[in-house]
Amino acid sequence: MNDTLALDTLFAPAGRTSPEELQRQVEMFKTLTPLREAFDAVPDIVMILNRQRELVHCNEALLRLLDVEHRETLHGLRPGEILHCIHSGEMEDGCGASEFCSTCGAVRAILGAQQGDKVVEECRIIREHEGSNASLDLRVWGTPYTHDGEEFTIFSLVDISDEKRRMALERLFFHDVLNVAGSLSGLAELVAEDAPDELLRPAERVHALSLRLIEEIQAQRDLLAAENHQLIAHPDRLQSRVFLEQVADTARAHPVARTHEVLVDGALSDVEFVSDPVLLRRVIGNMLKNALEASRPGDAVTLGCSATDASLEIWVHNPGMIPHDVQLQLFQRSFSTKGANRGLGTYGMKLFTENYLNGSIAFISSQEGGTRFTATYPRVLIV
Repeated sequence: MNDTLALDTLFAPAGRTSPEELQRQVEMFKTLTPLREAFDAVPDIVMILNRQRELVHCNEALLRLLDVEHRETLHGLRPGEILHCIHSGEMEDGCGASEFCSTCGAVRAILGAQQGDKVVEECRIIREHEGSNASLDLRVWGTPYTHDGEEFTIFSLVDISDEKRRMALERLFFHDVLNVAGSLSGLAELVAEDAPDELLRPAERVHALSLRLIEEIQAQRDLLAAENHQLIAHPDRLQSRVFLEQVADTARAHPVARTHEVLVDGALSDVEFVSDPVLLRRVIGNMLKNALEASRPGDAVTLGCSATDASLEIWVHNPGMIPHDVQLQLFQRSFSTKGANRGLGTYGMKLFTENYLNGSIAFISSQEGGTRFTATYPRVLIV
């Protein structure tokens, strides 16, 4: 008996399941009560698809999205047909058969699962909805599933339209605000060059503040890019003493350093290494700033490094001790000792170090020895 009906296709394999075979598969999943209850407890949409990519079971989340009362109306349909993708009806075989489907993350995830892989993709669908076209941005998962010797695909999806919209707005915001800040900095530099003696120091101060504003905006932009896995490291050759002296000079110009001393250890290892100077400066600069903020007026904060043939260890020391309950929460994304809506400093240090600079970061803190943060990096960063 032939259980599929062959049709033409321009991408995914053609063929639809016969009504009798489809009904047998549907009835099989009706008896799997624990599986059905587990899927219905999941807030995201979950479908079970057969080898022809047709739905034989779905959870209640899909019914709520479509405002459908009975699952039976969806049996035998493919995901694009269920979501009313505008390309799902272009070929007789339906969803997956048109040339547009070759770029569809949903079809690729399903086909990958049918090859035995767990696949996650992003999928953009233009769907017909209430007489007009609407765009969907989805993240989809395809997972192989075998029951009684038959192969199926667990296909799940979540709407990421808000995430994509937020990312687009963030890119636009950083582009525009950096343009404004850059113009302000350029104007402040021109004013400082021609300022009379009595206004020279205020003009230079405005220029310095404008440069710090640009740096802060860029730091936040890089942090968001890192969280979204969109940041790219750009290694360059550096000299450890020159690099750390520059970071120390920048820290000395910060308002928090006015009542403190920033020292560079005279015994540091002066070696050449390869890393991303911008990201590394973010990390070490944050370490220094945090040490200064945690110190009492008059305290000295010391920056140094040691090297082996394979690694470079950069450290920052201050005489204060971190309270034990704070130590337990350091590096968490939303934790801060400085109030609400703070806490990206140590989190960003760890994120940049571990995910983009191939390093590690740790600290020790005690009443007797003070606090020492240590970041260890390869002598040669390979991306």
